[in-house]
Amino acid sequence: MISQTQYISVIEIQDPTSDEGLVMACRRGEANAWSMLVNRYQRLIYAIPRRAGLDEDQAAEVFQRTFAKLFENLERIKQPDRIRAWLVTTARREMLSLIHQQRREPAFWDTDDRHGESRYEAMPDDAPLPDEALERLQEQHVVRTAIESMGEPCCQLLKMLFYRADLHSYAEVAAALNMPEGSLGPTRARCLQKLRHLLEQADF
Repeated sequence: MISQTQYISVIEIQDPTSDEGLVMACRRGEANAWSMLVNRYQRLIYAIPRRAGLDEDQAAEVFQRTFAKLFENLERIKQPDRIRAWLVTTARREMLSLIHQQRREPAFWDTDDRHGESRYEAMPDDAPLPDEALERLQEQHVVRTAIESMGEPCCQLLKMLFYRADLHSYAEVAAALNMPEGSLGPTRARCLQKLRHLLEQADF
């Protein structure tokens, strides 16, 4: 016989709007669950780099990297009910990685990990976020998610063409992908057409 405590636990796990419920739905490929999860934490994740002194473009990059990591690691997250803490930790790591890449120091950063995580976890999810910035983040996220869902070589090709600032020519991209340079243009056209179709399906 199921005790009251066990019954409540079952109900909580089955709650489709809980963090755990949304993660499990995302694993099943439910697009609405992914949108709900992103909407729930987008302000919090954007606020982390902004409060550390990064500008809007850098905050948008941290946002994109964080949710890209979530997309890539959905199946490997061991505690779906603690997805908030996972996102906060990932956002902090991506922020530090971006700062290191750009060889600059943030205007403000608490390096004490004993307090840093709890401080960011305590941030309100309704932290101020400019409407224009939010709209841009949502648009970027839709495009990034569509690209991530594409098979190879399209996924890697489009990432290199549009997200790699260190690659400046078709020759460099072709070399990185081990593809003939002459095939890059036709492949790019096919991939963009496929991306356009995915975005239309997402009502973008």
